[in-house]
Amino acid sequence: MKPDFKHEKVYIYGKHALVEALTSAPGSVKKVFLAQHDLEIENLATKHKISVQIKLDPAFSRTERDAVHQGVIGLISIENIVQTYDEFIKNLKIGPDTCIAVLGELQDPHNVGAVIRSAAAMGLAGILIPERNQAPVTGAVVKVSAGMAFRIPLVSIGNVNLALRDLKDRGFWTYGLDGEAKLSINDEKFDSPTVFILGNESKGIRQKTMDLCDFPLSIPMHPRCESMNVASSSSIAFYAWSVRHPKALNLPAVSSNLKKEGK
Repeated sequence: MKPDFKHEKVYIYGKHALVEALTSAPGSVKKVFLAQHDLEIENLATKHKISVQIKLDPAFSRTERDAVHQGVIGLISIENIVQTYDEFIKNLKIGPDTCIAVLGELQDPHNVGAVIRSAAAMGLAGILIPERNQAPVTGAVVKVSAGMAFRIPLVSIGNVNLALRDLKDRGFWTYGLDGEAKLSINDEKFDSPTVFILGNESKGIRQKTMDLCDFPLSIPMHPRCESMNVASSSSIAFYAWSVRHPKALNLPAVSSNLKKEGK
């Protein structure tokens, strides 16, 4: 069942993020707010019959913490950004060059946005996001992702472990990033469809989830550094996978199932 996002208002901030949304997924944009005229944005909005308001309400400065809107704001429909697992897996072409990331209850929206950006850059096929105990997709997430939230499938899952079991049944090998793991990421060939599980910033991966991992993986580091945050470690893991799968960087863009036309 798809989560009910219809009553959730999410705003994205800044010209780059909004232009990306209007270009890659205009159906997700419900309204545009500008502090002053911007011909590029107005033309894109007009093309897709999206309303533009040339005035910013002072309340926008308090819409989301740490948001810097630069005089450009878009009202986004989350239901047109995040898809169900059933929709995603039905359309996914699974092969050796397929890689998915599963977020294991990340709490910092900046980390979520950074993971999305790295995953898109390294050719991953999608990001699985739990519905509970997880930082949701917000304007801050989209902004940190540099608009990549509109280019890579974002997939809502009700339960991480159930999703992992289904992926394993479909031939995926699952890897949990764990600084204490004996297997180094440098020694893994990644010659099967791959899933990376990324743990919570403070608690790491839940034990029941780690028990489902085929291989816990560590990233070699200089002894002066005890650990890296989830955004940094995930980008290294995605790169290590992409080195062994250069075709993934040249594959056609993965369909995100976003609505292309505004309504």
